[in-house]
Amino acid sequence: MLEEVERWLSTRSWSATDRPLHQILAAKQRTGQTVSVVLPALNEEETVGDIAAIIRHDLMRQVPLVDELVVVDSGSTDRTSEVAAAAGARVVHRDEILPRVPAVPGKGEVLWRSLLVTSGDIVCFIDADLRDFSSDFVSGIVGPLLTDPDVDLVKGMYDRPLGGAAGQGGRVTELMARPLLNMHWPQLAGFVQPLGGEYAARRSLLEQLPFPVGYGVELGMLVDALHLVGLDALAQVDIGVRKHRHQDGQALGRMAAAIYRTAQLRLARGHLIRPSLTQFERGGDGFEPRTYSVDTEERPPMVDIAEYHARRAA
Repeated sequence: MLEEVERWLSTRSWSATDRPLHQILAAKQRTGQTVSVVLPALNEEETVGDIAAIIRHDLMRQVPLVDELVVVDSGSTDRTSEVAAAAGARVVHRDEILPRVPAVPGKGEVLWRSLLVTSGDIVCFIDADLRDFSSDFVSGIVGPLLTDPDVDLVKGMYDRPLGGAAGQGGRVTELMARPLLNMHWPQLAGFVQPLGGEYAARRSLLEQLPFPVGYGVELGMLVDALHLVGLDALAQVDIGVRKHRHQDGQALGRMAAAIYRTAQLRLARGHLIRPSLTQFERGGDGFEPRTYSVDTEERPPMVDIAEYHARRAA
């Protein structure tokens, strides 16, 4: 590991308990910064309501840490929107945001569009499929941004149980993202959960970043932020244990392909001959190929969007 990374681990890796809530609130009041929490959601009716309700109760009613809570529905066919609204979140549908740019499926697409319907100086992203959610997830990763002006982006780090075994989750992280980062961006080798969906950043940084539309968004954001603001502006906070719905192996394969493509673009901005992935499923006549396109599109930095400038000026 690089000496720079070892130093970073000792100075930019914290626990959520390092910053008590009263200290975070005092910093928020002193600096006047506002906080938006965004939950990207696709068919998450079983979990999105509990997450929204906990944030509303703990961080908006009991203490004034979160200024707005927005669920961006990316095309759910279940009751995600109704459940989220009943829990007190403001629900916005993906296709209603920036309608002149046709929406495409993907998590990164939703995160990018969320910048147009939120106003916080700090934007915190929380996945909507979490179970046993704690509001410490939000306060833990927002805390460094409120208390330390030199920090621009904070990732959550945590254990990810899989099948009852502690710390065995994050399969795409271990098999794809971590090797890529260690080999090509060794300054980012200290991130425990580089692909984790719980993180927060200053709007002033997010609006300057391109957003891969799919699963490559987290890796792309880390790499681009490193080049834009440097390692010392990035941090991570231990927020305990993350429990969520695990995807099957083929879905993980598609995720890995998108992440590799995101890395490839940043390594060379070169031409990918075949931006697709073929996987196999056993059918009645043996193994049958299934080919999926790999996310190759990226959205430009939000600061380049005219509607965003108009909204900020209004």
